[in-house]
Amino acid sequence: MGKYAAGKYAYAISDRSGLRFPYNEMVREWNGSLVHTSEYEAKQPQLEPKPVGSDAQALYNPRPQPASKTSLILLSNNPFESVIYSGTTYVNVFSLDHQRSAGDIVRFRGPPVVTTAGAGGADEADQRNLQAFINIPTFDNVSDLNNANGFTIALGKIDAAGTVTGATTTDSLTTPINYFYITSTSTATTGGIFGGGDNTSAGPVTLEVVNG
Repeated sequence: MGKYAAGKYAYAISDRSGLRFPYNEMVREWNGSLVHTSEYEAKQPQLEPKPVGSDAQALYNPRPQPASKTSLILLSNNPFESVIYSGTTYVNVFSLDHQRSAGDIVRFRGPPVVTTAGAGGADEADQRNLQAFINIPTFDNVSDLNNANGFTIALGKIDAAGTVTGATTTDSLTTPINYFYITSTSTATTGGIFGGGDNTSAGPVTLEVVNG
């Protein structure tokens, strides 16, 4: 089989400039053009971009934060105030920065007590039966605060003239909102009387058992 000549004395014409150059000084570009070494241009990297995958969408083995559960909020000493307006009894409730909304259902509870000490075992029902809540004592003839169905609240603080203040953070009474009030089914005797005692709380109608 024959072989190619070395081209020691040969010349070639550049496909780029059209000039004559020694054959042995010619090179082939990526597009097939035969050019002199002084004219050589490498392939533009942008013609062959590296593949880019999509952005990661999730963590491996994530542990998302569980949804928060509505819990009891401890109230201050004697947080309830009876108010009589137009023949109806209302009860103002002081709850510092309660962050509740008008129309929320809130149930009041007295101090927690252990009812069957030492009776709880491995059974979850036995554990739940260990604790109960004392009734909130009657004050100014208001006796319905222990209603197990709770109360629909309104924001702010109502007075005997029916004026509501402190319903928004722009009111002069408080910033942030620290009061809400309920309509009582009882008939207050005097109005303007504080009660409730210590360690009362406001929370959801139904409490959930939290394990762990």
